[in-house]
Amino acid sequence: MLNTPLSKILRTTSAHLKQLKEMGIFTVADLLMYFPRAYQDESEFRPVIEVSTEEVNIVKGVISNLNMKHVRSGMALIKALFTDQSASIEIIWFNRPYIMQQLKNGDEVILSGKVKFEGGRVFFASPKFEKVKTEQAQTGRIIPKYYQADIKDSKYKISSQWLRDKIQPILYMADLFEEYMPEEILNEEDMISLKEAIKQIHFPSNLEALEKAKERLGFDELFFLQLNALKKKRDWQMSWIDEARDTMKIDRELLERFLLNLPFKLTKAQVKSLHEVLEDLQKPYPMLRLIQGDVGSGKTIVAVIASLLTVLTDKNLKNYERPQVSIMVPTEILAKQHFKTFNKLLSPYDIRIELLVGSFTAKQKRSILENMKLGLSDVVIGTHALIQEGVDFRNLALAIIDEQHRFGVKQREYLAKFGNPHLLYLTATPIPRTLALTIYGDQDISVIDEMPPGRQEIITRIVPESKRLDAYNWMKEQVKKGRQVYIICPLIDESDKIEVKAVTEEYQRLQKEIFSELKLGLLHGKLLQAEKDMMMHKFLEKEIDILVSTSVIEVGIDIPNATIMLIEGAERFGLSQLHQFRGRVGRGEHQSYCFLFTNSSSPDNVKRLKAMVQHASGFDLSEIDLKLRGPGEVYGVKQSGIPDLKMASLSDGRLIMKARNQAEKMLKIDPSLSRYPNLKAKFDFFGSEREGYFA
Repeated sequence: MLNTPLSKILRTTSAHLKQLKEMGIFTVADLLMYFPRAYQDESEFRPVIEVSTEEVNIVKGVISNLNMKHVRSGMALIKALFTDQSASIEIIWFNRPYIMQQLKNGDEVILSGKVKFEGGRVFFASPKFEKVKTEQAQTGRIIPKYYQADIKDSKYKISSQWLRDKIQPILYMADLFEEYMPEEILNEEDMISLKEAIKQIHFPSNLEALEKAKERLGFDELFFLQLNALKKKRDWQMSWIDEARDTMKIDRELLERFLLNLPFKLTKAQVKSLHEVLEDLQKPYPMLRLIQGDVGSGKTIVAVIASLLTVLTDKNLKNYERPQVSIMVPTEILAKQHFKTFNKLLSPYDIRIELLVGSFTAKQKRSILENMKLGLSDVVIGTHALIQEGVDFRNLALAIIDEQHRFGVKQREYLAKFGNPHLLYLTATPIPRTLALTIYGDQDISVIDEMPPGRQEIITRIVPESKRLDAYNWMKEQVKKGRQVYIICPLIDESDKIEVKAVTEEYQRLQKEIFSELKLGLLHGKLLQAEKDMMMHKFLEKEIDILVSTSVIEVGIDIPNATIMLIEGAERFGLSQLHQFRGRVGRGEHQSYCFLFTNSSSPDNVKRLKAMVQHASGFDLSEIDLKLRGPGEVYGVKQSGIPDLKMASLSDGRLIMKARNQAEKMLKIDPSLSRYPNLKAKFDFFGSEREGYFA
């Protein structure tokens, strides 16, 4: 019955059936699983004597004196008297002649609408109405509101009212849904049954029942996401248990010597993350770990130490038999920066470090590729050139991917052909832990949430338009002292819809009118990567005083002399992105500043920007941003692989942890789900239905 086509059960037009298909609704089950987007509580009736002109009134009473006449314009004017136990009030409907066929004197109805006070009288103006019956669908209860199809022809538009009318008569068929969630989980989490949840999500008995329905259906979605991620991780790890894979031996003496020679001491958070990475390297299956660390928190040093201990895991190996490490970064300039850092820190240890980037000549690339293939390169740092056709390693043991935390499955499979190396991802994008468990659920996560001692806090200020020229003049003085400046603009081209300064026009204005005596550079997404790298190189070499850029400014670039970050249209960016922009400065000895320029007076925008002034931690800001804007807005659903769920909220850390814990328990009890056939069938369906973000 649940798979019955709607054409056989609904009384409706072919045009409406066509629209349902376009909405992905084909069967009874599809329609019952098309959940409301919001609710309006119309369950409390108000006596007529207490109706208000300021808000929607829900009243219950009897219709009388129903009549219709046509006014001069030809429009039908329907009047009636509505009476409850407290008083009577007039109703007027404008140009709705069909009401004369739908209502008659003596009908008991529920009205929903606003009242007007005109000409010395109070009356309901074109209220929504529904006859009183055993089960209300349109008024007098908690009313579900559904997403409506974007159809121009209003005659066939599938509205919330249309959906309520069609769903309510078939709601009893929710009893046909088979329960798939194990009884022990439902009991432990005190959750209602699936069929009850589906009934209550459409037409809730009360607010408490609605919350229970949301909790159950949201839990299911999060549970399957977590189960899928954990099962993928477990299956992948278990596939290596029987393989003859050499486990790494960490040279503790080498580690202690390296740490003693460092000019600084690792923070507790760095030590903890390093310990987790080294533990993984000694396991019989490949590591799959993400290190999240705020800008400047010291993720790179953890990668350096992991590389050192991987290459020198066995001092008795011949040079060409050593384990190799690859480090992939998004841009050439960042690759060169890492190359410099690794050489500086690892120079005492006879480790051969190579750089491989797209701008190298064919001859240079051939030489490096040959060394990699023969095992004559220990650590290779590069861009996507590291995963191009023709690249080979003799013994790749560890692949580190910096700022590529959505590194694709195909690229991961490409690395697997080198013997499934350990994988370590680094990201400066702060993501709340519960959300990270969803996006990166198949990875272990380390967090460096502590800044190295002595690092100066960046002074952040919101700059009103009235202070713009003062800020410009102060920046000129700073540049004269030898400092450099970033100016970030939200767009490349002029837009009528979004009133923000286009970076191209702003660059020209600043160069001609404001900073004519200074050297400005322009950076935006339409430039080729080589052009972007060249511009950043000029900025690094102090050939440019002020770099005007869009949000393409690269994460991780270290320019110690840049001390001022000015962000135009700051309200257009999320807190995490603003924080990453801010992290481009404050990398040298001089005090650094971040100026947030905005014309917005919106309370939400003001609240968000004030959070930037008050909080220095990217993790704190990511939590605030998640609560204020939600995960889709903050991280971009498609860009970040965030699932677009029907009922669950990825801001609901409590429910995410419940789902995670139960998924972990389930895999310990029954990894194959063979003892729970209904759960397995639903899990398989859920996975195939959402393979886009299960990849």
